[in-house]
Amino acid sequence: MSNLRTLARRATLVAATGAAALVLAACGGDGADRAAGGSGHGDAGSHSPAATPSSAGAHNAQDVAFAQGMIPHHRQALEMARLAGDRASSDTVKDLAGRIEKAQDPEIRTMTGWLKSWGEDVPASSGGAMDHSASGHSGMPGMMGAEDMDALAKLTGKAFDVQFLTMMVEHHEGAVEMARTEQGKGRHGQAKSMAEDIVTAQNAEITEMNKLLGKSASKSDSSQG
Repeated sequence: MSNLRTLARRATLVAATGAAALVLAACGGDGADRAAGGSGHGDAGSHSPAATPSSAGAHNAQDVAFAQGMIPHHRQALEMARLAGDRASSDTVKDLAGRIEKAQDPEIRTMTGWLKSWGEDVPASSGGAMDHSASGHSGMPGMMGAEDMDALAKLTGKAFDVQFLTMMVEHHEGAVEMARTEQGKGRHGQAKSMAEDIVTAQNAEITEMNKLLGKSASKSDSSQG
């Protein structure tokens, strides 16, 4: 499945490179303005690490599965986002990567707090600069394999921008799918609230990234409702 997904992304990359390069070039200087004006990723404030994660309220097995799955999923998104700092050529891509990191790092800490308060295992991380421990969860929706991450790390400039956006769209779509499952089957109020935030914020970023790739609409948008 990973090989099929990689081949599909390569086909998307070839098709999208020309259009995306033009779009990214046109948008490349607006990162600072976007940062000053605020982002569409509003979930960081709702789950600030300054607020102690609460064990109050009942939870079920789905809540545990959501936290244990979303933690490595978010870790991989952060790994991808941190590559953008010295590899991306577009200020817009760098700004997007910064917003992803700002939103998802606090969410990881919040979910970690839930699992500890519930007496459940927290997914392990090696903590290295290129932490491929999350790639061991490649069965989860949107997760990249180690070969995908290594290939991305070798790219720079516009080639990195296009592949980063292509991979992150798929990654976000997977997170939205996982969050919708939590919305429908979870019990813990805070976990369901975070899932709602993830659906809203990441669908907005999917739309943004598809526009940067020169696509008129995202698969996720067409399935909403």
